[in-house]
Amino acid sequence: MLRDAVRETYATFDTIDSTLVQAMDRRFAELVELANLSSILGNVLAEMIVSASRGVFTRAGPHKYQDLRPAVDEADPIEIKVALETNRPKGHLAKTGHYLSCRYVLGDPEGNYTRGERGNVVWLWELRLGYLSEEHFSLSSTEGDSGKTAVVTVEGLKQLGLLYFDPRLCPYADVEWFLQRYGPPSPLSRE
Repeated sequence: MLRDAVRETYATFDTIDSTLVQAMDRRFAELVELANLSSILGNVLAEMIVSASRGVFTRAGPHKYQDLRPAVDEADPIEIKVALETNRPKGHLAKTGHYLSCRYVLGDPEGNYTRGERGNVVWLWELRLGYLSEEHFSLSSTEGDSGKTAVVTVEGLKQLGLLYFDPRLCPYADVEWFLQRYGPPSPLSRE
């Protein structure tokens, strides 16, 4: 389900980019703010998971917790959180539940990524899935900020099982250190 959803997410961004490159010689990632790009990526991925699930999940709708709602008794609701590079996923509130964490980088159209440089094409390097409780979030309510922020802690990331990992796109300088700290890839990972 996730493999199909990732493929279709890439296909959707490729379609958007193709149209934009023809019209204005720019790609989607060059036209939106990074925070918005992360949100859009999460929404597209959620929609593609629903499609690939063949009736297991439905979408909750905009601004509703959780993003994926089960349509069958055997499934659990899932919240999707997206972050760029080594950033940890965040939301407005710390909520207990199942989470799918997606981290990505910006590389070139051929799928190449150079650490420390940003390209203009979205490439997923990590997917994690698991159950988080409120203690797995770091809460912030900075004055003048748009509101409360709940960032998944390092322990929270460790709590989420690593489902997909592409070492070519990993933004950490030491990939082996990353894998030792955050867990080995599962059989779904790309080698």
